[in-house]
Amino acid sequence: MDKLTYLSNADSGYIDSLYQAYKEDPNSVDASWQKFFEGFDFGQAYGGETIAEQTPEHTIKEIKVLNMIHGYRDRGHLFTETNPVRERRKYFPGKELETFGLSEADMETVFNAGVEIGLGPAKLKDIRQFIEDTYCRSIGAEFRYIRHPEKIKFLQDRMEADRNTPNFPIESKKRILKKLNEAVIFESFLGTKFLGQKRFSLEGGESLIPALDSVIQKGSSLGIEEFVIGMAHRGRLNVLSNIMGKPYKTIFSEFEGKMYEADPETQFGGDVKYHLGFSSDITSQEGKNIHLSLAPNPSHLETVDGVAEGMVRSKIDMKYGGDSSKIAPILIHGDAAVAAQGIVYETIQMSKLDGYKTGGTIHIVINNQVGFTTNYKDGRSSTYCTDIAKVTLSPVFHVNGDDVEALVYAINLAVEYRQKYKTDVFIDLLGYRRFGHNEADEPKFTQPSLYKLIEKHPNTLAIYVDKLIKQGSVNAEYAKTLEKDFRAILQDRLDAAKAVEEISDERPMFAGAWKGLRPARQSDIDKPVITKVTETLFLELAKEMNTLPKDKKFFRKITKVYEDRLKMIETDKYDWAMGELMAYATLLNEDYRVRISGQDVQRGTFSHRHAVVTLEDSDETYTPLSKLKGGDKFCIYNSLLSEYAVLAFEYGYASVNPNALTIWEAQFGDFANGAQIVFDQYISSGETKWKRSNGLVMLLPHGMEGQGPEHSSCRIERYLELSANDNIIVANCTTPANYFHLLRRQLHRDFRKPLVVATPKSLLRHPKAVSSLTDFTQKAFQEIIDDENVAAKSVKRVVLCSGKIYYDLLEKQDADKRKDVAVVRIEQLFPIAYDQLEALRKKYAKAEFVWVQEENENMGAWPFYCRKLSGSSLNLRVIARPESGSPATGYMKRHLAQQTEIINNAFLL
Repeated sequence: MDKLTYLSNADSGYIDSLYQAYKEDPNSVDASWQKFFEGFDFGQAYGGETIAEQTPEHTIKEIKVLNMIHGYRDRGHLFTETNPVRERRKYFPGKELETFGLSEADMETVFNAGVEIGLGPAKLKDIRQFIEDTYCRSIGAEFRYIRHPEKIKFLQDRMEADRNTPNFPIESKKRILKKLNEAVIFESFLGTKFLGQKRFSLEGGESLIPALDSVIQKGSSLGIEEFVIGMAHRGRLNVLSNIMGKPYKTIFSEFEGKMYEADPETQFGGDVKYHLGFSSDITSQEGKNIHLSLAPNPSHLETVDGVAEGMVRSKIDMKYGGDSSKIAPILIHGDAAVAAQGIVYETIQMSKLDGYKTGGTIHIVINNQVGFTTNYKDGRSSTYCTDIAKVTLSPVFHVNGDDVEALVYAINLAVEYRQKYKTDVFIDLLGYRRFGHNEADEPKFTQPSLYKLIEKHPNTLAIYVDKLIKQGSVNAEYAKTLEKDFRAILQDRLDAAKAVEEISDERPMFAGAWKGLRPARQSDIDKPVITKVTETLFLELAKEMNTLPKDKKFFRKITKVYEDRLKMIETDKYDWAMGELMAYATLLNEDYRVRISGQDVQRGTFSHRHAVVTLEDSDETYTPLSKLKGGDKFCIYNSLLSEYAVLAFEYGYASVNPNALTIWEAQFGDFANGAQIVFDQYISSGETKWKRSNGLVMLLPHGMEGQGPEHSSCRIERYLELSANDNIIVANCTTPANYFHLLRRQLHRDFRKPLVVATPKSLLRHPKAVSSLTDFTQKAFQEIIDDENVAAKSVKRVVLCSGKIYYDLLEKQDADKRKDVAVVRIEQLFPIAYDQLEALRKKYAKAEFVWVQEENENMGAWPFYCRKLSGSSLNLRVIARPESGSPATGYMKRHLAQQTEIINNAFLL
């Protein structure tokens, strides 16, 4: 039973034993009991008498007062004044004196329990006032569930020393006022000048701006040199202008409908202004340089969480030598989204994992108490929208958004906590949404009572100005001048924006880590890239990588895997795993970073990779690639069982470091379904929307092998559906060497494109899916591989195929000795190698062309190729499984019958 339970029961035996221990050695009991026993002379216990039995009723009440103090620390947040526009829900038991066994008659009594909160002996009314001020005013703190006494003590001591009541100097108050003035007037200005246009106003939560300004200033003083911010659309324009420093003129030009200058060949399509990202350099009040990045984000709310975390981790690895104290992520959530979106949970669960930790995230929830039109009571089951924080034992500060100084105090404490303990911390900024979800929406349709209160409620700036005037910190004229001058600045920038015909993007994409790279041109796509390596280097790395140390004991099966790989050097037959690992080894040798993550990637879902091996009689691991030249830049992490957040993280990682081969592997290809938002909103469209290139590689195991509807298809059709204007690369390779060159090509071009690879399962060990040394050292990536087994003049049919089915077709071709059917492999499904296809058409001039795939006719590459090659000289028809709503049959017999029919029909002239 814990101490608080004993306290509430006033267990005399327990108290007696504690007191005996205290008398023998005061340090043998914790600090709170030391304080309690100081100054009391209970005397010795004789003849079975206990301390409690010797002492008057007052002593029992001392314990009850201590219990009250602990009660406020535990549950005080339930009784705060944190809601600016309506009454809080009632919680029972409450904080009445009777709850703790006390009464009004005790208020003038002096209790030594005041020592516990630093008051010394004090009247109950003063003790109660102290803890009321600390835990039940504008800040409600949840932290007692943290299973770390030092962290609890740090927060408890800080809050009780200050009573959670900030005492800022006059210059700090003026800075808070300035930032709040900018936030409020900016929204008001937009609302009057661009009536009815969507801006997703921050009104009701404007104190976010002075809070962000303060966390950046405070963080800088604590050693943070860079912040990466992820947020959805509400308040984004305000953050862009008043925190990031995006020119008001540019924002007004976007409202005016002015377009960015764009090179038509890059296919830049743009995005709405409240989705855009930005980066800037600012100077702190102490004269320190701070870099700020705001990640672009679609309307899919919390998707940016993983992206921002990945950006931070990439910079920790690449720029800060692993020191997370130099950079911090800030995630800004909505109350409805943080409670309901699953990616929030996934991202939070990543926060302490070796492959994904970023040194702690500062979470700020703009709590409007409504989600679109849904009341908060219908938006979650938890007490607070921030209850997800308890998963990682992160402290939460619930703050009244109308008390801007309390918010600044809380967020300063939050950044201190983050820097000290390297864990997440949450700020729940309770405010309201003055208008509807957007400026054309009528909130009274669904929230009439709430919006009657909001209509009458003064804005945060008016409240703060009134407070400062009453304090004598500023006078009314000062506040009016501040507002007038800022409005004049905004009007001047608006006038300038109206005079501009076309705006230019002030943010150079290809700077910093991206320096030396450029946007891709259409003419670049088919250009060959030199990816071969010398025989000497290849053989040296192959031998070194596959020679396990003699002084370590490995499982016999692992030893055999590596022995078999060494034999591949002798037989000149390299399998898929060797082709893949050699791509990594050669890139590391060239000083590139290689990062791989996903479920079970160290071993590989199909036990093919074994990039990390475990010793037989311990948990010690050994990573052969890390022992090579450049091996310190090789990182491979088994991820948590998440696709959405992990893929978003790796996208963010790749966006920051283009000189890293960043790979996410799905356990099975269809697992990527769970991350479809990242594919749709970032991977396929990020360059078109935001001019942001990315070279992320996604490995999606694919192949119809009779294993049932799930884990057969990676849904190639989905990625091809997303393909346009050379935005991504979709490949389905059939040889280890071609895969080797494909991976190396990612970093050997001077531009970056996302790469989706349908990777094999059964082909990992197929005896014919091998490559020779010359394939690695004398060739390059082949978008299309022609049939070398036939003579063009004898060919009556050309079978175009992609992936695993090639080997089934090859087996039939060999068995039947068919020289009249050519089997041609399309290794790169997109971008389509039109010139090479046209050359095939000319080469096999008298032959018919057919498309053969093992996927259903309504799936796989056929729907895309049917559309793209419609009307071409190829005049394609398809041989495939029948259309289906399911990717594959669940019956092996039917699968084999279907596969046999496809293969037979491919050769049936």
